[in-house]
Amino acid sequence: MGFDFAEEQPKFLMLMYGLIAFVAVVGGLLLLLDAVPAWFARRREARLVAAVASGAPLPRRRKPREGLFALFFLLPTLLFLVVGVVVPAVRTTLLSFMDKDSTNWVGLHNYGWMFSEPSIVRVLTNSLIWVLLVPLVATAFGLIYAVLVDRARFEALAKSLIFLPMAISFVGASIIWKFIYAYRGEDQEQIGLLNQIVVSLGGQPKQWLLDPPLNTFLLIVIMVWIQAGFAMVVLSAAIKAIPADIVEAARLDGVSPWQMFWQITMPSIRPALIVVVVTISIATLKVFDIVRTSTNGNFDTSVIANEMYNQAFRYGENGQGSALAVFLFVLVIPIVIYQIRNLRKQREG
Repeated sequence: MGFDFAEEQPKFLMLMYGLIAFVAVVGGLLLLLDAVPAWFARRREARLVAAVASGAPLPRRRKPREGLFALFFLLPTLLFLVVGVVVPAVRTTLLSFMDKDSTNWVGLHNYGWMFSEPSIVRVLTNSLIWVLLVPLVATAFGLIYAVLVDRARFEALAKSLIFLPMAISFVGASIIWKFIYAYRGEDQEQIGLLNQIVVSLGGQPKQWLLDPPLNTFLLIVIMVWIQAGFAMVVLSAAIKAIPADIVEAARLDGVSPWQMFWQITMPSIRPALIVVVVTISIATLKVFDIVRTSTNGNFDTSVIANEMYNQAFRYGENGQGSALAVFLFVLVIPIVIYQIRNLRKQREG
């Protein structure tokens, strides 16, 4: 089959128009943000030059209208926030009270379906397991590693090795781990690392991603592998920020390494620890790529974001998909509020 330009021309033109619109909008905003302050600066400079040339007294420097300037620079962000977040959120909430075709109101039927359908209850249970285990395990690994390599000889290299998975997309990481979990028949040579280890120890190869609930925990390992590097970097920076005089005083008092960890390190890095746990929790609630790439949500591994996609785009159930999206949004709100209140307390302290 050859390339039919006449058939593909509308798509090509649409793509070109989209690119032109994107460049025009972004370029216009950048030009506006650069030109307006420069115009004000040139205007004031011209007034000063005119005053000096005429011998008139220099104009008094006016206090900048901070609120007006702040509004000017925040306006593009607020515009994108309204168009990209507020409007879709309101529309999705309305759709969650409608049927699959978004034509008739069904009230709370979609939310009742969410908590009564066994397959969806399993999805919610999986999401709960994810959000309980991933932040806890990833933060624990990151903290332990940060403490162990702190001021070690090859600290930079050791941290780089743990942080490298952060540079890989969730899809890329999932593909890597699919090779680790890969399965071949008992009479064939195993290409999956995990099955090869099992066979070398005298066991039988297994299809790891097909057996619930083990497959859910194996997918959680992928997320922990990625997020542990983030936790390590943030917590390592917090550990290095502990005042040296506190550490020296504790050592002079003869505290053990265990006491140093619980009585000095942990209280000092508590704010950073909260930031790490909250950030990983939000990322875990929204996890989609890992499940989609590894199992496509089959074999009882689906989570809220993946099921939301399935209901809305695969099964055509707009109301049910929107209800899942709203529920996911509601789950994120308390975590965000807690983080905001925690940041305010830190500023007041």
